[in-house]
Amino acid sequence: MRERTNRHAWRACVGQPTVGSNPTPSAMIDFEAAMSLALDEARAALAHGDVPVGAVVILGDEVVARRHNEREISGDPTAHAELLALRDAARAAGSWRLSGATVVVTLEPCAMCAGAMVNARVAQVVFGAADPKAGACGSLYNLATDPRLNHEFVVIGGILQGACAALLSEFFAAKR
Repeated sequence: MRERTNRHAWRACVGQPTVGSNPTPSAMIDFEAAMSLALDEARAALAHGDVPVGAVVILGDEVVARRHNEREISGDPTAHAELLALRDAARAAGSWRLSGATVVVTLEPCAMCAGAMVNARVAQVVFGAADPKAGACGSLYNLATDPRLNHEFVVIGGILQGACAALLSEFFAAKR
């Protein structure tokens, strides 16, 4: 991570309550429970032959959106779980600005999805399996903390990584 003068060291606070009565978003969210919901969504993608990726958007302590990949069923190359969930969350929130939102997704977001998260101003992204071929939240690119962009968000990876990676591996093994 790059150094910024006069900026709070947010990494030291991830998962820790803040001073006063307002806990950080990560202190309020059970990441494993949220990832379990995202895994349920990912399994739903299998019913129509889509890559099993699921996403959940949390605002405050409420799940406001949960979706899975729908590229095959819709014929839409942008129908990634994250984008669909962001659209639903924006509709639920009544604004495209999803400040304070946490996106929980089974696979590290690609550049398209990470870019949408920058534009939506999400607070943090939690993912299960890293994606060394297309991941844009630390593996191949890191749009989450790119100083050239107008927003940054916290990234937490590896939540239920084994279950997320196994679902994807089984899907692709069956395709071969």
